[in-house]
Amino acid sequence: MMKKTTSVTKKIGILLTGLAAVSLLLAGCGAGQQPERNAEGAQSAEGSSAGYPQRAIEYVVPYAAGGGVDLVARAVAEKLSEKWGQPVNVVNKPGGGGATGAQYALKQAQPDGYTVMANVVSLASMMAAGYTNPPVKAEDQIFVSRIVQDVPAFTVKGDAQWQSFQEFSEWVKANPEQLTWTTSGVAGFSSFAVAEWLNEIGVDISKTRMIVTKGTAESIPLVAGGNAVLAVHPVSEVSAMAEAGKLKILAVSGEERSPYFPNVPTAREQGIENLSAFWWTGVSMAQGTPDEVVKKWNEALAELAEDPDFIAKLKTLKLQPSYLNQQEYEQFLQKETDYYTELAAKLGLRK
Repeated sequence: MMKKTTSVTKKIGILLTGLAAVSLLLAGCGAGQQPERNAEGAQSAEGSSAGYPQRAIEYVVPYAAGGGVDLVARAVAEKLSEKWGQPVNVVNKPGGGGATGAQYALKQAQPDGYTVMANVVSLASMMAAGYTNPPVKAEDQIFVSRIVQDVPAFTVKGDAQWQSFQEFSEWVKANPEQLTWTTSGVAGFSSFAVAEWLNEIGVDISKTRMIVTKGTAESIPLVAGGNAVLAVHPVSEVSAMAEAGKLKILAVSGEERSPYFPNVPTAREQGIENLSAFWWTGVSMAQGTPDEVVKKWNEALAELAEDPDFIAKLKTLKLQPSYLNQQEYEQFLQKETDYYTELAAKLGLRK
């Protein structure tokens, strides 16, 4: 009986020893394979960023088609689609003075670089200056690059009685209550350009009448049809109607005359100093977008700023390249926001 028990015990021991050896062997194999899987996972994630873009990109324009922001976005999208071999699709999401599209691109979409936003001065520094709690905040986004700029054109009806900006300004000083002017809202580009000018000539903006529109496409016909006195838009947005004689540009606000309307004097040439507001557009992305993606866009936009074909395209749109990289863009925006905030507070524009 004892011999049989001992024999069984030995067999069990041998079996357990064998199982332990197999377990150790499998564990050893598993330990050797686990780092390899982790390495592959890391390599896969890294490859995903390095290989960007691997599918279509949504380039959100927070305004209707046809305006300056939209036209620049389409020019950029065309060139980057060719460069990257993936579609860069412009998607218009107007509403809320640009806030609807901005909130979609910056808060609702995934921060993976496959949704980017066409930003503009009225959605950035002017938005921050015009509202104590703006619907779109600087901290919601990464300011990737500025692309182009344009100067404001003070524009009236083609057959209007005024022949110069100085003459028009004198009329406004004498008849502020008769001045009606268009804008997309309190934080609109036109609001700050008009406010800056009225402040310079000593007119209380509250005595004038602001007409809120959905944008350039609605604003310009109002002025051309005599239903509003003044529109202030970038040169690029009023050029076609001005060339057709439907509108008259009395002045541009800038250091120099517009190369596209060299016969139109600047405001400074007509005795009105200190007008510094100007229009620009660039690209923003949601916070959390991978650094590699931001860098890739920054580098691509820097190349476009030197691309003869892209520059030629901008000229047909009456625009000028004005590239700033991410660091330069952020520094520029901080200074511009401080200036507009001070102006808004002074003139009672801040809501």
